[in-house]
Amino acid sequence: MSFALHPQLAKDCHRLGHFELGLLLLMNDAQYPWFILVPQHAGLREIYELDEPGQALLLRESTTLSRALMAAFRGDKLNIAALGNMVPQLHLHHIVRHAGDPAWPAPVWGRHPARAYTAEELAQRLALLRPHLPAGFVEEYAGPLV
Repeated sequence: MSFALHPQLAKDCHRLGHFELGLLLLMNDAQYPWFILVPQHAGLREIYELDEPGQALLLRESTTLSRALMAAFRGDKLNIAALGNMVPQLHLHHIVRHAGDPAWPAPVWGRHPARAYTAEELAQRLALLRPHLPAGFVEEYAGPLV
């Protein structure tokens, strides 16, 4: 079985590129810097299903992404979660939070309807992030949505 992105993630996100293991997505909600890291292994639902080297690599990539996000967006808090209640494919949400954002201090899920990025907002978001991504990140973004 080969890796395929869950249809809901493909519908809701911009595909930005990939690390060695993880595919990097941007949730199409301009209210928050909200990124999703998806390990590119078929059939994964939980972190423990990765072998130990895979778990370590996922943690390294998540940590690298976390540092980049906080440097780029200067958040007050970074929320990281792997819920999977709606989308069973293993994916880690990385959401930069700012005091006073539309959902602060509550979780972002279900708080407000998503507000899609305009082309200008998307370009600005990516321009802020790019300088903070590591040399090993392979950018794939080529259009409005996946």
